[in-house]
Amino acid sequence: MSSSLAGDHAALRAACEPGVGLCTITHIEGSFSRRLGAQLAVHRDGQVTGSLADGCLEQELAREIARGGDRRVLRYGAGSPKIDFRLPCGGGLDILIDPEPDREACRAVVARLEEREEARLTLPSPSPLAERRYVPELRLVLFGEGPELAAMTQVAQVAGIAAEAHGRDDGDMALGQIPNHLSADRWTAIVLLFHDHEWERAILEWALTTPAFLIGAQGGAPARLQREADLVAAGFAPEQVARIASPIGTVKHSREPLGLALSALADIAGAYELRHPHHHAGER
Repeated sequence: MSSSLAGDHAALRAACEPGVGLCTITHIEGSFSRRLGAQLAVHRDGQVTGSLADGCLEQELAREIARGGDRRVLRYGAGSPKIDFRLPCGGGLDILIDPEPDREACRAVVARLEEREEARLTLPSPSPLAERRYVPELRLVLFGEGPELAAMTQVAQVAGIAAEAHGRDDGDMALGQIPNHLSADRWTAIVLLFHDHEWERAILEWALTTPAFLIGAQGGAPARLQREADLVAAGFAPEQVARIASPIGTVKHSREPLGLALSALADIAGAYELRHPHHHAGER
């Protein structure tokens, strides 16, 4: 989910500062609640940025960073010599303990992420994972009207997801106007939440020219058929039009604005998670 990704980015940013150690999951055996490459920063005062488990592991890692010394990989959970420390999931983790990470390399990765570009951080020996790959955080570009747009914006904000909302009545849209002044990259989802589907065509013509990883629009079967016909008539190939997810969400026929927002964001977050380069790596 976006919250764990934001935590990894925050940990990396913290590691850019002197005196902050960085811990990285370099191998996962069995089941665990974080992905390969998840990171935790430990500050001089023992406070941490990021999250790897339920708090106990964070405390253990903070003590390891405080000990200083050389970079090392330690096993926690199954197969660990630390017999008095177990992970709640029953799995095993190898974690790179780096009291003095390469600050310049961390800053370079942060700079690329701020430009919404993918980045890689080489992990030092003795890490079994050669590099940690990063992707920009999930971003939403929302268009619509009424309570659906308000609910989607609110839920995204609560979830810590960057959301740019463009309302029909806000004065920044006009019927038939293509929003060429906006941008969407491959880590952006575009969602249309209109009851008056006349507002969709120009926006979708723009959306289909972007590399957005998801384009979604609400609407029943008649609206979907008309939407597809209009876009094909405008020159878009059927396979291009097929990029539009409609209805959107894990619950396909949600009737309440809050339910629609939760359903759509769950669908979007799941699709985004599957795009992460470390999503399946290290699973056994």
